[in-house]
Amino acid sequence: MSELYIGLMSGTSLDGVDGVLVDFSDSKCLVRQHWSAPLATELRAELLALNTAGADELHRAALAANALVRTYADTVQALLADSGVVASAVRAIGAHGQTVRHRPQAFDGTGYTLQLNNPALLAELTGITVVADFRSRDVAAGGQGAPLVPAFHQHVFAQPQATMLVLNIGGISNLSVLGAKDDAQGQVLGFDCGPGNALMDYWCQRHTGQPFDRDGAWAATGTLLPALLAQCLAEPYLHQPPPKSTGRDLFNPHWLHAQLDTHGNAAPQDIQATLTELTASACASSVSSYGKKSKNLAVCGGGAFNQHLMHRLQALLPTVAVQPSDAYGLPAQQVEAAAFAWLARQTLCGAPGNLQSVTGAQGARVLGAIYPA
Repeated sequence: MSELYIGLMSGTSLDGVDGVLVDFSDSKCLVRQHWSAPLATELRAELLALNTAGADELHRAALAANALVRTYADTVQALLADSGVVASAVRAIGAHGQTVRHRPQAFDGTGYTLQLNNPALLAELTGITVVADFRSRDVAAGGQGAPLVPAFHQHVFAQPQATMLVLNIGGISNLSVLGAKDDAQGQVLGFDCGPGNALMDYWCQRHTGQPFDRDGAWAATGTLLPALLAQCLAEPYLHQPPPKSTGRDLFNPHWLHAQLDTHGNAAPQDIQATLTELTASACASSVSSYGKKSKNLAVCGGGAFNQHLMHRLQALLPTVAVQPSDAYGLPAQQVEAAAFAWLARQTLCGAPGNLQSVTGAQGARVLGAIYPA
């Protein structure tokens, strides 16, 4: 039976779609091909707008899901063409979809999580079985539904005799604390630290017209605003114990402008510098609180390419080696897409994809819904 899977990821940053073709033969994780596709400007704007309440949401969300899936399908075709692999050789596609609401345990005690997707259409367009809707079962079981990547991080990055840390910095940042493989008590912990790139990207787009602060160069020209940083770090979410997860439902422009109400005269580059420090500080605080046993931190996601942010992380964690995940065998831009390929495999194998110690669910669950080719 084929051990080739495709993983697709469009994260909270809304910077594009990453796709990987992964070979899981011998239970290893070998990325054979990677492809990135930008989101069309109109689609990105619509997905961002759908994070908040608006007119005719159901209709707009359905059409946005169709448009996103066509980008997914184009990514799949590019992966197959570049690798020389035929569709029939791929066992399944893991397609996470685009998160537009994430409110686990809210309102009625169960809450919900919503990812825009049309996996049935993706199966039709590609001729490949699709696995999707990974978060819902964990939420139904009383969990946060996120983050789901720590189980995959354990599979790929865990070390035999040392605790390992993996920090994913997408729109939101999340930390995985991976106990040593040889330690019978070695447990996996994971949670969302707080904002990642989402606030920085928004502020950069607003003031420079660029979708993100390349290399953190603009932030590096600014001066830190200590009072604003302290105000942002007082956000209650940042002080909650795990299990916990968050998203644009909290860390969005409305939240940011509420913090800025008393800092209206600050220079935009100073605010960018402070937002970068907010992300670095929230991540470093999480490491200091829950990852004390580790000396190694692998960083993945778009934040790994922000040199100023990486420099600030290293400065705040002087006893920890802060490196992109490339140093541990899996490039930073490929990790999340590979995680959803792995989660699709778990689903088809009837194996759990969540970790109770991470999400707080009532137990391990097989995640995802299957749409046969």
